[in-house]
Order: sequence, then structure tokens, then C-alpha cells
Amino acid sequence: MDIRSLKTFILVSELSSFTKTAEQLGYAQSTVSSQIKQLEEELDVQLFERINRTVSLTDRGKDILKYAHQIINISNEMKEDKSEEDKISGYIRLVTADSLCSQLLRDAYLEFHRRYPDVTVKFMTAGTGEMMRLLNHNEADLIYTLDNHLYSTEYIIAHEEKVGVHFIANKNHPLARKEEVYIEDLLNQDIILTEKGMSYRRILDEKLATMSLEITPLLETGNADQICWLVEQGLGISLLPDYTTEKAIKEGNIVYLNVKGLEIDIWKQLLYHKDKWISPLIQTVIDYLSNL
Repeated sequence: MDIRSLKTFILVSELSSFTKTAEQLGYAQSTVSSQIKQLEEELDVQLFERINRTVSLTDRGKDILKYAHQIINISNEMKEDKSEEDKISGYIRLVTADSLCSQLLRDAYLEFHRRYPDVTVKFMTAGTGEMMRLLNHNEADLIYTLDNHLYSTEYIIAHEEKVGVHFIANKNHPLARKEEVYIEDLLNQDIILTEKGMSYRRILDEKLATMSLEITPLLETGNADQICWLVEQGLGISLLPDYTTEKAIKEGNIVYLNVKGLEIDIWKQLLYHKDKWISPLIQTVIDYLSNL
């Protein structure tokens, strides 16, 4: 069985197009068609249905796809010595939540680039819904969400971690002196929040909506680090994940507010599509992000 034909088969299944596959591989379309036909004849099975220029896997094709991924992975494991980090090279598309992107582009990326100088990473930011769309259309290799815990048979969770999230205020803010803060107390304050519809801001709005309440923020911005700095300067309060506020908390510049009745759970989850071929490059990025 030809490994190249299997790789072509996997790519056609991801792109749902013989034409796009040929363009990406630099083949003539007839070459792609020939490779798929040869594979179908060898396996004595129809892999794709071709109706009105649409290409979709047959039920048997979906079964074969799982084996194709396993064969390619085994083949690459035989060829690649993963202990030789200088051999890892290539291009990867990573989509993250805004505040995670700023975290990854600091010390974490500098260390990653030092270890893997031949790897190019395209960082993109998006909301969770858009991340899923990008995965489903093979426009992203990995996504790193900051949201409710996601469950779906369509995606593989490579790594997940529960993240603390708190309302914060400057140490001299009137609410900072209260042992307990109630939702009504928040509504009368200047509040700085991330953009509407984004991860923990969306979860906050949904919880408030169940109580027929709404917060009108003083300022909205996707930059969590900038929000934390503004709160340190005494401008209002905010809701941020703990990894963003950890340094300011340790330095004593801000405090956590003990808000009753408004507990919020968020998760960092690193995911990829179940049909995605996990190359040595992608596995390297998964391993690195999972150990941050």
C-alpha cells in the first residue's frame, strides 16, 4: 500500500475536494483521482461519494480513514527521531482566546522558539464558535479555548486545565474592604470587561441574564493585561482569569473580591479535529503547550 496515496486520501477527506487537494500537494487533479482509484481497487471499497461536484466519505471510507491515520503515524514514528529537536520544522496554525494569546507570546513563545527555531507559528485569536468553524474547515491545526468545558465526539482534547477566575479591585477600592460582595454591589461600580461574547465575559453575561441583570461596562477591550493594569491604577473593577492577575496579586496591588452567588468556571482546553493527521510537528506543539 502506497503511503503517498494514503496521505492524499486523508487530505481529500479533510478538504472534501479533489481540486483543492491537487493544488495543495502540487499534483495534477488526474494524479489525485488516480491515487484514490488505485486505493479503492486495492481495498475493494468505495471511499468517496461524488455527487454534483461534492465529495464526501462513505461509511466504509470513514472506517478506512481511521486506519490511514494510524498507518501514517506509525510510518512517521519509524522515520522520525523525536529526540532530535533540530529536525522539527514547518508551519502550524494555532487559534487561541485573546488573553491566552498574550500569555503564550511572552516567555512561553521565546522558549519554544529557542528550542524549535525552524517552526513557524501563525497565532490567530477568535471566539470559541469561530475556533470550531476553523477546525471543521481545516483552517486551523489546533485551538486553545478559554470557555466552559467543551464536550464533543468531533474533537480530541489534547490537554485541559481548570482556570480560576475572580473579580478584582485595587487594594484601596471600597469593595476591597468587604469580606463578602454581592451582585448588587457590582452593578453600582465602574467595571472594565473583555469584549462582549468572548469566553468568560460571555459566561458572566449569561449568568446575569438568568437573574434578569446586566452590566454596562465603563470600558471593553480584549487585552486582559491592559485591564489588569488599569485596575491596579484604581480605575474600576474587573473579572479576569487568575493567570492574568497572579503577579499583581502577589505584589499586593490588587485583591480578589469574594462575590457571592456569581461563581464562574472556565477551562483551558487544547483541541484538534478527530480526523486531523497529527504530524511530528503538531505533536511537538501539543506536548509543549501541555507542559506550560
